[in-house]
Amino acid sequence: MKILVCVKQVPDTESPLEINRDKTWISETDRMAFRMSRYDEYALEEAILIRESLPGTTVDAVTVGPARAAAVVKKSLEKGADNGIHVVTDESGYCPPAVTARLIAEHAGANAYDLILAGVMSEDCMQGLTGPMIAALLSIPCAASVISEAPGPDSGTLTVECEYDGGSSETAVISLPAVLTIQSGINRPRYPSLSNVLRAKSQEILTVSASVPGNSTETESILSIDHAHKSQAGVFIQGTPDEKAEQLLKVLHENSFI
Repeated sequence: MKILVCVKQVPDTESPLEINRDKTWISETDRMAFRMSRYDEYALEEAILIRESLPGTTVDAVTVGPARAAAVVKKSLEKGADNGIHVVTDESGYCPPAVTARLIAEHAGANAYDLILAGVMSEDCMQGLTGPMIAALLSIPCAASVISEAPGPDSGTLTVECEYDGGSSETAVISLPAVLTIQSGINRPRYPSLSNVLRAKSQEILTVSASVPGNSTETESILSIDHAHKSQAGVFIQGTPDEKAEQLLKVLHENSFI
């Protein structure tokens, strides 16, 4: 089996995040750090677990982004991926999921992958669109928010369980090739081993030039972003239990809750 894992470099939320002057994205400063989106770590780990159970499987990791994004491909190699691909965009900043999906689909379509895995969403945008868009562009099945997967009853199929809102789930048999977006908690991502870290240092990454601008506005553009507004301060009710109940009833009436 040939597996492609989509990984994304995102700003580390532990570092100071500042909105740029135009309020269109985060301003990249010297104090800002970047790392792999944690949702993609689960997708990468799932691919490696599949490889361990199916001899002959290869795992490639691909990312789309500026030069700095090569770091998450290296991290994927350190965690156990066999090969790394970096689709290089000229500019940093917001890249619409439709553009990212198209660039990954171009590579995937030319290399005949049996399975494409991605995190259920990215940590920065949290849209959950790239995986399904890749499947649509390649005209192959897609299962979103997967919490378990196993070989299906027939060769060339997978049995997947997908998580829905409210704690419900759905089990389906999906034919290959296919795209799965992996939910967090499906596994426990491993730490890089010393042997893989040493291998990644000398292993070359396949670099591909993007066929469209990385921040193309042909599909969407950001009008503005801002920090979340502070919510209204809470009200503490004082007094005896009877007095508190009376005050609470008054507040509920005044706000038309009852």
